[in-house]
Amino acid sequence: MRYLELAQLYQKLEKTTMKLIKTRLVADFLKKVPEDHLDFIPYLILGDVFPEWDERELGVGEKLLIRAVSMATGVDPQEIENSVKDTGDLGESIALAVKKRKQRSFFSQPLTIKRVYQTLVKVAETTGEGSQEKKMKYLANLFMDAEPIEAKYIARTVLGTMRTGVAEGLLRDAIALAFHVKVELVERAYMLTSDFGFVAKIAKAEGNEGLSKVTIQLGKPIKPMLAQQAANIKEALLEMGGEAEFEIKYDGARVQVHKDGNKVIVYSRRLENVTRAIPEIVEAIRSAIKAERAIVEGELVAIGENGRPLPFQYVLRRFRRKHNIEEMMKKIPLELNLFDVLYVDGTSYIDTEFIKRRETLERIVEPNGKIKIAENLITRKVEEAEEFYKRALEMGHEGLMAKRLDAVYEPGNRGKKWLKIKPTMENLDLVIIGAEWGEGRRAHLLGSFILGAYDPETGEFVEVGKVGSGFTDDDLLEFTKMLKPLIIKEEGKRVWVQPKIVIEVTYQEIQKSPKYKSGFALRFPRYVALRDDKSPEDADTIERIAQLYELQERMKGKI
Repeated sequence: MRYLELAQLYQKLEKTTMKLIKTRLVADFLKKVPEDHLDFIPYLILGDVFPEWDERELGVGEKLLIRAVSMATGVDPQEIENSVKDTGDLGESIALAVKKRKQRSFFSQPLTIKRVYQTLVKVAETTGEGSQEKKMKYLANLFMDAEPIEAKYIARTVLGTMRTGVAEGLLRDAIALAFHVKVELVERAYMLTSDFGFVAKIAKAEGNEGLSKVTIQLGKPIKPMLAQQAANIKEALLEMGGEAEFEIKYDGARVQVHKDGNKVIVYSRRLENVTRAIPEIVEAIRSAIKAERAIVEGELVAIGENGRPLPFQYVLRRFRRKHNIEEMMKKIPLELNLFDVLYVDGTSYIDTEFIKRRETLERIVEPNGKIKIAENLITRKVEEAEEFYKRALEMGHEGLMAKRLDAVYEPGNRGKKWLKIKPTMENLDLVIIGAEWGEGRRAHLLGSFILGAYDPETGEFVEVGKVGSGFTDDDLLEFTKMLKPLIIKEEGKRVWVQPKIVIEVTYQEIQKSPKYKSGFALRFPRYVALRDDKSPEDADTIERIAQLYELQERMKGKI
């Protein structure tokens, strides 16, 4: 199958903002895809090469990409860089360079999708001494045979700046439409496997029946079940039917552990493989989990010198560290508090009620110095739960989780079967959709950021406010570097960017606002942290903001 066909799909997707049209375009394309291509084409459509949980990374920056194009076309690297000032997009500038190509190989052949994919896999798997030169040559070979439109989208795929507006929800709908299967079954299969390639193949070959049989697979992370916030303990107990399990809500990073014999893989909330960053936890898991094969969930917490928990950003610092890990182990010690089990020795516990999952967790885990089971309390009494809540806060934790005893595990769902109880309003995780250049000494930096929440109805990120406080100069420098390659257009001092970067913000309150398309505005938002453990799809939605607005008003006694 020609890569040109995929490039033409990208072009059509880029030209429309209508979600239904995009879905139809992707569905029509998927119908034509050979079965042996369905493993990887869904990811290419998303602008990726691998699933989120795959450890492989392309490791190619703009400079190396430009050198590869220069090698393939004979166009000077500086000329390509200068062109970006006019086009505003490196992909477009690379397409122009290919158009000017001074020579074409005598043995030139049209690019196939499979060749492009396999080359990108080679690029990702090339490591060690001399790897950058090898990566450059692999890419140059593609650009030698590429048409300008193909070069544009190969470049964008390599840089992760596709601009086609295709996210997970749209791809899910397109798979259902293409293969005449139920959307909810595609959703379920994806939530259980986090693998669109696998799901698309099953949908095409086995239809609804095949999708309904999809179950947990060790080594493929499951989308985590999520919680809403309750106003107080009493409201949580009422929502739970009068009795609930309360457990400490730790201020850490949620992880999912897959154990298969001696092999242990740890995935972050974003489903990224973080195993190499936390070797001491991996070793402790091997001895703590008595089952041969298991999937468990927990909260990874950083511990300070006084034995009290540190803010979750310390855990993220461990996740990001690729070198001198032993030194970081001493600086930021971790412990893992397990709270759920999803799979044990061939049996899925997804459809098992929570109280039995908790019993199973306690049976298969033998706590040690690094691995603990989340402290809990099962009660019908508000006073008992209040006392437990108070103790959790005194210990330095965020608050409590309340869980329905009969609740099954619902991957990816944010329902009311799990509730958070915290002394303050929940912070929001929002996507940067635009920014404004600073003034004075910060004129070369992006100084404030336009925040977007996801609208599932339209597939867009819509504005809910602008944040400019809480940032250090180092933060602004980091965000400027991250956002520059994502700029779509500039309007005076304002730039609009691809929705890729998620940040956590606190705020004084949520207000109704006719000014913004979302219908809501944050009053006095303040930057808290970069959430690179979350993808844009994991960020908060308009629906979530509406729920928090109602909660806020209940806490004020207005509802």
